[in-house]
Amino acid sequence: MASSRDDFIIAIRSAFLKKSTQQKFSLLTLVFISIFIIVLSSFDLKFIRYLKAGISEVVYRSSFIVSIPENFLKNTFFEIREYSTFFQNYKINKEELNELKSKSISDKITQFENEELKELINDYTLSSDKLLAKIIVDHDSPYLKSIIINKGSKDNIKIGTNIYDRSYLVGRVVEVNYKTSRVLLLSDLNSNVPVTIAPQNIQAIITGTGENYGEIKYTREGISNLNLEDSIVYTSGTGAIFKSGTPIGRVVAVTGSSNRFKVDFYSDFSQLKYIFAELVTKTEVKNEDQQVEIENSQINNTADTKLQILEDEKKIIEQTNLKFKDENELLKIKINNLNKQIVDFRNEVYDQKQIIAQYNIDLDEIEFLRLNLKFGHTCRKSFLNNDGFEVGTSEYKSCVMNKGQAND
Repeated sequence: MASSRDDFIIAIRSAFLKKSTQQKFSLLTLVFISIFIIVLSSFDLKFIRYLKAGISEVVYRSSFIVSIPENFLKNTFFEIREYSTFFQNYKINKEELNELKSKSISDKITQFENEELKELINDYTLSSDKLLAKIIVDHDSPYLKSIIINKGSKDNIKIGTNIYDRSYLVGRVVEVNYKTSRVLLLSDLNSNVPVTIAPQNIQAIITGTGENYGEIKYTREGISNLNLEDSIVYTSGTGAIFKSGTPIGRVVAVTGSSNRFKVDFYSDFSQLKYIFAELVTKTEVKNEDQQVEIENSQINNTADTKLQILEDEKKIIEQTNLKFKDENELLKIKINNLNKQIVDFRNEVYDQKQIIAQYNIDLDEIEFLRLNLKFGHTCRKSFLNNDGFEVGTSEYKSCVMNKGQAND
């Protein structure tokens, strides 16, 4: 019904665009045909249903075939554009990956040089391991910013242990129990951390404000003349309270003040669930004599280790040989059993052959007796039959088996 009306509208539009007599006649013809189709479509006739279904199928198939080139070109264009975008992203990611690899190598070189310099300056080196801990109590108040973790002295936690959220500093341990510890966060009012502001290399102290940011204080004069916006803040290591080089946050200028700056911490202390406690181990640097003794001890330990390895290998080889020997004995027993079974099978086959042969002989005897009853008088030598044979001779038996005919 809807398709017929659309055709009717198109016909009227085409007729009005062309003013000739022939076009007016075509217009009237189309009008009458359209009215006729509309009237017929109002009747639920079987022929009309088939006609409408056929027309719809032809129109659908035709439109599908006509749209194939267009769809092909459209899909090809989208695929080419998508591939081009993907290739550009691949090139960008590859360049970023190379830059990150280069930066990682530079960081490792810097780290090795830093450790070497520390060994030259001090007579000891520090090594650290991070212990995962869970926050069980969160003291969130305007004046107290601290958390309780489920690690204590039994886990080698000590007062002053640094606490991290991933690689960001969040506070330090101020109270230790056997199974729990209390951590004072950087945002607490009593928190004071010596820091370095980079890249200006300014030494300062960050104090807590009771909020999720800190404030820069106790800096050199003239800081208001510097542009510290978006500068990085990390621990300076002054006072040996916090390890140097640990990131804390970035500097943000306070609105309406030229000499006040706050620090937005990288970590959101209100969302902490798990943290890492850094367990620091102090190792003294040995002098040359002690180093020689250590190396000799290591050499001796290496020799002892090699001997122990050889002894273990010998034991393994002996155990393997015993295992192979036992398996060999088992295989010999299995072979003997199989040979015995073969002999038994052969004897059984021989007995079966004897039985079959005897059975064949019995069949021949039965056949001879049957034929003897029928053809014995023909093969038997008698007064009237001089061509016969003596009973019991091979010629007689052959004659009977040949059904009365003697072999030539």
